[in-house]
Amino acid sequence: MKRPKIMSRPAVRCLSALLMLLGAGAAQADRCSVLIQAFGNQLADVSCVDSADLTTANPATTPANNSLPGLPPFAFTPQTDRATIAPDAANRTPIAGPVPGVQLNARIASDPTGQARFLLRLPAKWNGRLVVAGASGTRSEFNGDFAWSDYVVQKGYAYASQNKGVLNLKFSDASDPLACRLNPSSPLWVQFYDNGPGQEFTRWRDYMVLASKLAHKGAAANYGKSPRYTYAVGTSNGAYQVRRAVESAPDWFDGGVDWEGTFVDENGPNLLTDLPVAVRNYPDYVASGADAASTAAKNIRGAGFPPDLGSGATALWAMNSASFWEVTLCQWQKRVDPAYDTYGSGPGDYNYIGRLPVSKADDTVADFATTGRIKRPLITVAGTMDALLPIDHHARAYARKVAASTDERGDDDDRRHGHRRDPAYRLYEVQNGNHIETYKLSLPQLELIQPHAQRAFDLLVSHVEQGKALPPDQCIGRGAAIADTPAQAGHCPELLAP
Repeated sequence: MKRPKIMSRPAVRCLSALLMLLGAGAAQADRCSVLIQAFGNQLADVSCVDSADLTTANPATTPANNSLPGLPPFAFTPQTDRATIAPDAANRTPIAGPVPGVQLNARIASDPTGQARFLLRLPAKWNGRLVVAGASGTRSEFNGDFAWSDYVVQKGYAYASQNKGVLNLKFSDASDPLACRLNPSSPLWVQFYDNGPGQEFTRWRDYMVLASKLAHKGAAANYGKSPRYTYAVGTSNGAYQVRRAVESAPDWFDGGVDWEGTFVDENGPNLLTDLPVAVRNYPDYVASGADAASTAAKNIRGAGFPPDLGSGATALWAMNSASFWEVTLCQWQKRVDPAYDTYGSGPGDYNYIGRLPVSKADDTVADFATTGRIKRPLITVAGTMDALLPIDHHARAYARKVAASTDERGDDDDRRHGHRRDPAYRLYEVQNGNHIETYKLSLPQLELIQPHAQRAFDLLVSHVEQGKALPPDQCIGRGAAIADTPAQAGHCPELLAP
């Protein structure tokens, strides 16, 4: 990826000082004009508005689906995207009132694929801080509007987001070598843009960091000074972006909250070691009458997946099979091992480890793996009933990676004096929490993760800015909250609690 020339953080601070010298004259200028001018040719197709309300209570805050000209349906779906990770309307972030400010949305001009997008919200009453959000799945820069933006802009944070440099998907057909069917029973085929040329998953980290750099520049232009603190937040693949941000860009982030982050390791576990087991065994599980004692059910649970819950089309495994398991497997396999005949050989028969001598997929995965070598404080919040990213193979696997990395590093002086200066890391497990919050509408035994992720954000801020100790790793019981003295420290003893 060709990297644009973006000012360093010290250079942004110099710009901030210059703008402060300009005084009230610049402050009185049209904010959008000043902002657009500051970005110069780094952004294209810019839209900017001095908004009466930056929250989603204002319908104009999140654009309509398919509202970018020249794109096929489903390539750009902001309204859908913001609802994919958020709870139902009754449980979304409460909005106390309007938050006036400036909203800018644009394409990042340096992206050779022409797909990278950037969102910036700058509240008029700014607290001097910035939140940069990742995007889940292949979702747009508006993915976090309900879950993250509404929460932080009401507190006065500037908010930036991006789309990992990639659009969503477009309809295709079975003759397309890059096409994936939506599920095993579906006649519909789609091509994900991130399986296309130039869309290597290594770009996901780069656009998270670039969003922080751009947002610092925008804040300096709008407020006359750059942010004092910058925090990364995200869910699923967006939480993967958070992990990579605090691992690799400590100059641009002061800490992060990763909600159900995707674990990526070339040696496994990873999505390509887990999902084929679920895809292969699910039809036999259905044929068994959804018998939890069947061999198929045992195989699925043996791959780390939580027990099934509910019955029929709204059972936990049924909803994941219909919406995620096969199509996600296909998407990742076509990116890292495109020579495999997905549907001729069978998605459920894909063997990531067995194919390594031929595929060399581990080299590709290693290029974007999560290392665990965090350089800023990080909190992981994950549900025990995640049936897409099973907790032991993703959240707990990453916690193990951080612990192993911590054991390996530390300078000689620290070792001689018996102390370390590693950034804080915490794993908060939500008992009965699930990857998709709206599944709770069908399965009331599930618990929402969003309130705990937002609480983790506040705890992170207090830790970074005031030095307050983070509560220890813990299992957050049903109906409970993150506690300084948890009832259950460490991991939840069971994935499903009654």
